[in-house]
Amino acid sequence: MPRFMHNCLSALGLAVALAGAVQASVIERALPGAELRGESTFRFVGVPLYKARLFTHGGAPLDWSRDFALELTYLRYLSGADLVESTLRELERLGGAPPVRGQLERCFRDVRRGDSYAAVSKGPDRIGFWNNGQRVCTLSHPGIKGRFMAIFLGPDTRSASFTRRLKGE
Repeated sequence: MPRFMHNCLSALGLAVALAGAVQASVIERALPGAELRGESTFRFVGVPLYKARLFTHGGAPLDWSRDFALELTYLRYLSGADLVESTLRELERLGGAPPVRGQLERCFRDVRRGDSYAAVSKGPDRIGFWNNGQRVCTLSHPGIKGRFMAIFLGPDTRSASFTRRLKGE
């Protein structure tokens, strides 16, 4: 491999590692005592869309009564509008979408390969969102933690095997 290509790949690897470190520090600050519990890659018709990581207090099994964090690192481009619409479709599929469209539109931005979102619950009614380490919004609605996080961690997700791995089971 030419030296130039090797240097470019090394720089890219360093940038990805630093982005992961920034995101991890966001979770550590927002959720003291959080440790990685599990991780998994979500695929849609075989195409990988994102890698997910679950952080719980001390890396313990998921306890819905405690705060936890979910980090998604995207493996391809998705528009902010796509993220909003797919989230609303999943909320509807799982029991009816709450009236949070406007909040989601403020939270979700276009993502490219390597971009990440961290969602950190703050009680049952709030979730803070960070995009690539920058705080972007707080989603507030009665019971939103259980409703939103169930898309990835609930009993009726799109992929039971994805959810089991994410939960570290």
